[in-house]
Amino acid sequence: MAKIFNVIVEQGEDGYLVSEVVELPGCHTQAKTYDELIERTKEAIELYLDVKKPLKIETKFLGLQQIEVG
Repeated sequence: MAKIFNVIVEQGEDGYLVSEVVELPGCHTQAKTYDELIERTKEAIELYLDVKKPLKIETKFLGLQQIEVG
């Protein structure tokens, strides 16, 4: 059964894209292009799940909000 994970994508100062999997602490990767980032993120998730069995996800992602201050 497929599992769905929430991923935050940011662009670093060096121009690389960085992904972080919300439900999997420490599961992140980087790449130069968005397509490459998605593939690497899938690989990172699979590796994480192989090492961290059994996985009990205790968080529930509710959303992402950008807030402007000043």
